[in-house]
Amino acid sequence: MDVVTIGETMALFTPNEEGMLRHALSFSMKFGGAESNIAIGLSRLGHRSRWISRLGEDEFGDAMLSFIRGEGVDVSFVTRDQSASTGVFFKEFRRLNDTRVYYYRKDSAASRMGAEWLEEDSISDAKYLHITGITPALSISCREMLEKAILIAKGNGTKIVFDPNLRLKIWRDEEEARQVIKKFASESNLVLPGISEAEFLFGRLTPEEYVEKFHDLGIETVIMKLGKQGALISSPSVPMTRIPGFLVERVVDPVGAGDAFAAGVLSGLLDGISLEEAVLRGNAMGAMVTMVNGDAEGLPTRSDLSSFLSGCLDDVTR
Repeated sequence: MDVVTIGETMALFTPNEEGMLRHALSFSMKFGGAESNIAIGLSRLGHRSRWISRLGEDEFGDAMLSFIRGEGVDVSFVTRDQSASTGVFFKEFRRLNDTRVYYYRKDSAASRMGAEWLEEDSISDAKYLHITGITPALSISCREMLEKAILIAKGNGTKIVFDPNLRLKIWRDEEEARQVIKKFASESNLVLPGISEAEFLFGRLTPEEYVEKFHDLGIETVIMKLGKQGALISSPSVPMTRIPGFLVERVVDPVGAGDAFAAGVLSGLLDGISLEEAVLRGNAMGAMVTMVNGDAEGLPTRSDLSSFLSGCLDDVTR
């Protein structure tokens, strides 16, 4: 297995009209979740990915499992809960460049995941374990599960990739969120923070200073996401370097861009290309996803990605 991800995915309802959600008369159902987005993104690029989660024994869970399995993702370690429901969330396209998200995930089936439920062989055969800061915010049991996942990964030589993916609405306390995210980051080989997340953790600093702060936590490789400006990378083999982003004339839906970026970076590392090239691939995938409505719908195939890169390299922001 190339990459294993663990986390909650929810049924996503998107209004068929733009404007405030209160005026929406009809919705389209899709599925969205950081971890499954990454698993799907990797699968579309020809890698082997596994998504671990827990779903309600309901129609949303049935449809979601069918969809993710249909994308070529291994779902053999997904379990079902008869007494809890699959989470749902709504997007609101209020106006251009103003997309809002509303979650209804309290006491969902995924929030009941726990350490006793996680099997070692679900992770032990993977090259990378990808986790986010969303999962430990769902419940104490989910946090304990991720701690066990990290122990399994370290015991089997699996590299750990952590995306803070800060969602303050689901944390009980900001200081708790800060300490837990730092803890999981410090256990990881590679972290993928954004500027706003780094500011939450360390206060207002420059991107270069943020990178140094993450290194101070003991993290080998830091990839700081800078939005349309690209990314700033630093590792033992690569001195601090800025990788340019790609110009997008019209952003249709920004949600999921960070997940596409992570999938692109992991894909590049799996392919054995340089860290700089892997991050450029991540930047390209992040840009491509913003052009399509939906979390996973815009994730490219390898041929789509190749065409985009060959046609757009002159348009990277410098």
